[in-house]
Amino acid sequence: MIGQANRNGPGGGLRSEVNELAPVRSSSEIEIAATPDVAWDVLTAFEAWPSWNPEIKSVTLEGGVEAGSQFRWKSGPGTITSVIQDVEAPRRIAWTGKSFGITAIHVYKLEQLGTRTLVMTEETYEGTVARLFNGVLRKKLERVLQSGLRHLKAEAERRAQTATKEMS
Repeated sequence: MIGQANRNGPGGGLRSEVNELAPVRSSSEIEIAATPDVAWDVLTAFEAWPSWNPEIKSVTLEGGVEAGSQFRWKSGPGTITSVIQDVEAPRRIAWTGKSFGITAIHVYKLEQLGTRTLVMTEETYEGTVARLFNGVLRKKLERVLQSGLRHLKAEAERRAQTATKEMS
């Protein structure tokens, strides 16, 4: 697992770790044949997500890739409003999101393995909808995380190969 719940202050504050007690929780990881910088660049170019991940229809980022910036994105039938909570380039990014009565916390961690990168992701859902439909939502979340990592891998490896060819 990637982390523990982290709520700074009595009102909730920054939430940069998943909630281990959330009714819906899933994690996945993948090894990518690209450096963390390449994988990070793909992952954090939010508005380019639709160009490499067919599950994402649109993304609009307000501000830069920094804590407090908000982005809205469409995936499936709904629009999700997310706020970046924590950024440690090129190793970690966390954001929260809300849609359909679900509050999500999503964390990505990147670990260098020589010239490769291990990308780990974990996400939790909280709220009434998450409690009522936890089994169905957990299966869907597992599928979405695995699919997203496969698409991230394909794009990061494509970019790494292109850069290698250009340097030759």
